Formats: sequence, structure tokens, C-alpha cells
Amino acid sequence: MSRIRAAYWDPEGTRFGIPTYWWRGAPPGYATRRQLTAAGLRPGGQPVAAQVLWRGIGGTRAAYLYRVDLARPKRTATPAQRRAIAAALLARRTCPTCRRVRPYYIPRSLGECTDCSPLC
Repeated sequence: MSRIRAAYWDPEGTRFGIPTYWWRGAPPGYATRRQLTAAGLRPGGQPVAAQVLWRGIGGTRAAYLYRVDLARPKRTATPAQRRAIAAALLARRTCPTCRRVRPYYIPRSLGECTDCSPLC
């Protein structure tokens, strides 16, 4: 085992407070938030169960791990929430000056579409 890996090896959690593993060294049954999301799960309020540490740009980096057996299924948006999101996205594409719906989001720096803006 290299010294770098040995520096981050603490499966009992005596040195770091929680079980700590090196990059790609976590045992099965643990997953990061992104891995849970890819599997259609969410942490569901459980505390961080372990962490992965590695040396990266700017110092030591950490990824927190959650137990897969305690994870819950992802919640889906209700039809009302989906309608609200669609309306908000439509409002971002509607020019307040000419009231036309554009195929792009209206730049906040201009406040109107590029056809109506005197800056473009």
C-alpha cells in the first residue's frame, strides 16, 4: 500500500471521526450523492456514513458516502410543479418589450431580446 493511500485509510474512524477510505477504496454498500441520484435514490435524511479522501488541487478533497440500504427512492415532481416550472421557463424566454417568445433565454444583462436591445 502506498503512503498516500495509507494516509487516508481509517475504516474504524478513529483518526477522522468517521470511516475514511482512499480514492476507489470504499467497500460496497456506500455511494456518493451522485451515485445515488444515478441509481434513482436519495440519502433520505440519513447522516454521512463514511468519506473518501484524496489529494487534489488546493489540498485534500473529500467525497461523503451514504449507505445504499438506507437510501430512499427519489421523489418525482407533481403535475402542478411541472406546470409551474414550464411557466417559469417560458417567462424567461418571453421578451418584456415585444412580448415575443424567443428560442433562447432573454439575457438578464440586457433585460430584453437582442432585437429590442439598443446595445446589440
